[in-house]
Amino acid sequence: MVQSPSKPITLGEFLKLPETEPASEYIDGQIIQKPMPQGKHSTIQTEFSSTVNRILKPQRVARAFSELRCTFGGRSIVPDVSVFTWQRIPRDQNGEVSNAFLMAPDWTIEILSPDQSQTKVTKNILHCLNHGTQMGWLIDPAEQTVFVYLPKQQPEVFDEVEQVLPVPSFASELILSVGSIFGWLFE
Repeated sequence: MVQSPSKPITLGEFLKLPETEPASEYIDGQIIQKPMPQGKHSTIQTEFSSTVNRILKPQRVARAFSELRCTFGGRSIVPDVSVFTWQRIPRDQNGEVSNAFLMAPDWTIEILSPDQSQTKVTKNILHCLNHGTQMGWLIDPAEQTVFVYLPKQQPEVFDEVEQVLPVPSFASELILSVGSIFGWLFE
């Protein structure tokens, strides 16, 4: 849902607004509320984050965050899953994970909801890639397809069960196939 304030709002003003449920994003001067995640979306999001964290987090390689606000390049977006390499995770003075992530994730994952615009989601992935993200995935549960985006390259389409999905180089220990991603929906 796009909210058009009576007067244009700045990114700084947007960041001072109370959080919404589901999250709102600030894109090109507009406030756009994300759709409420449904069962398939939520299942894939939870399982993906858990899998990444089970394999990459213990070795302090990277960490996956669900629904994390990332503010950079004039936008404030909330990817379904943001993966940050360990050394790029912002920390506060106590060494704890910071509340504010003012940078693009290393890997952005979006899961398409039934009534969500694929164009809007793709634009967010491309925005991330233009600001340093190494790889973006768009997972479409309805089509059981994963689109993989790399900087300055044509997207690749993965829709066969046995296809192993490419991952960023830092996540090379993570082996996921199209079948494993959509197999989570049967568990």
